[in-house]
Amino acid sequence: MPKKCVEPECDKRSQGKTDKCISHGGGPRCIESGCVKGARNKSDKCKAHGGGSRCVEDGCAKSARYNSDKCAAHGGGRRCIVDGCPKGAIDKYDTCITHGGGKRCIVSSCEKSARGKTDRCKAHGGGPRCIVDGCSNGSIDKYEKCITHGGGPRCIVDGCPKGAIDKYENCKAHGGGPRCIVDGCQKSARKNRDRCVAHGGGPRCIEEGCTKGAKGNTDRCITHGGGTRCIVDDCKNSAHITSEKCITHGGGPRCIVEGCSKGAQGRTDKCVAHGGGRRCVVNGCQKSSRNQTDKCKAHGGGERCVQIGCTNSAVDNSFKCIAHGGGPRCVASGCTKSAIGKTYKCKAHGGGQRCPNCITWLDSRSGKKQYDGYCATCFKQLFPDDYRSKVLYLHTKEIRVRNTINENFEGFIHDKPLYTGHCDCTMRRRIDHRKLIDATLLCIETDEFAHKRYDPKDEELRYDDLFMVHSGKWIFIRFNPDGKGDMVDKLNRLIEEIHFQIMRIQHSENTELLEVIKLFY
Repeated sequence: MPKKCVEPECDKRSQGKTDKCISHGGGPRCIESGCVKGARNKSDKCKAHGGGSRCVEDGCAKSARYNSDKCAAHGGGRRCIVDGCPKGAIDKYDTCITHGGGKRCIVSSCEKSARGKTDRCKAHGGGPRCIVDGCSNGSIDKYEKCITHGGGPRCIVDGCPKGAIDKYENCKAHGGGPRCIVDGCQKSARKNRDRCVAHGGGPRCIEEGCTKGAKGNTDRCITHGGGTRCIVDDCKNSAHITSEKCITHGGGPRCIVEGCSKGAQGRTDKCVAHGGGRRCVVNGCQKSSRNQTDKCKAHGGGERCVQIGCTNSAVDNSFKCIAHGGGPRCVASGCTKSAIGKTYKCKAHGGGQRCPNCITWLDSRSGKKQYDGYCATCFKQLFPDDYRSKVLYLHTKEIRVRNTINENFEGFIHDKPLYTGHCDCTMRRRIDHRKLIDATLLCIETDEFAHKRYDPKDEELRYDDLFMVHSGKWIFIRFNPDGKGDMVDKLNRLIEEIHFQIMRIQHSENTELLEVIKLFY
């Protein structure tokens, strides 16, 4: 009866004159320096170093399988029993790795094969790992590194550090791997497919009506939440390939221009603003080309509006331009204007970036980049010595009246067209400062120089137009900020008058349809 290996719990037979099996060091060993594997058959080397019988195919140095004279790649050994499969069966199994042969990964729901002497697949940490500090990727074949860190054969194109694909001499970017079969397309075909992602290759997004490719190990495209997402709280953007963050939050390569923190575009080392990414092909145009076209928006690049006869560019994924209803719309009831920026409202209803100084006012204005986010009115008031304020013309006295009213009262609307609810009666006539109290419209007009240069007939026509919009009672306080007297005293007198008129309205003491009070005329 053959002797057993003396190692505990080992049932294998001891080899030759030793008391151990081949796995535990028994039998003759490979003579190659540093190799501890067993020598094969009557040779003095292991399989890896050329021992045992070799494949008879010309140029092949692999070892022959079992009782055949060829290696597994050339048809030697037992074959997979699945119809049409030419691959070799694994060890004691009747099938190849693809069809379930060999050890499987122990991770729940994973169907991949376990690597080497480990019990996991590559994706779950099985097999030899890359030796670079901090890298958990699997090493490639006989190399000690992953593809990213230089493992495996490299692309033969001069200066390219990427790994060559499978049996090709080039990386994907330089033509390695199978290519898409669509005429004129040079992109690489997706795994187990004969087309690239753009032409339908690879797994598709499961969202109804979506034809885009699914990203990574997810079942959705980037637009519908597939792929790796940015780790920043509340950010829904996809993470850049080599990082855990999106480009907005610092992921991926950055622009090389000093002081610029934006992400570099495509295969360039600069952001769009500094010339990175693809540019418009129109002679003399420096703008970036849009989507998969070779032109910028202004020259017809990107998606266009589907409205017949319209050549404007479509907004986002709406297939229409802003004028024809594309892009997000204002959420205010009855409003059809487009929402501004990342807000849900149009400018008229408070959308877009607002001035931080007057944002709480009823008539807050949009902030402007040229005034550091402030509206022109507030910028001139807050920074009078700034060079931009010195060239900015404003109705300074009217602004001072407005600010004084806002400091003492709530609900006043300033310098906005009159409108009537549920009726298209909006007109271009404006009142400097107004507030509707019960059925009376209290109006304050800042009449510089007492409007001495105005034609009285024009004033009468103005009143007639205003009455067409509001058929209730009117009280006008005509305030002249010019002439003799201190401005502070005049403003205090104006505040007293406004308080008095509000009290009269609340007690129904104003009986006339129109009252005009003139201060400092």
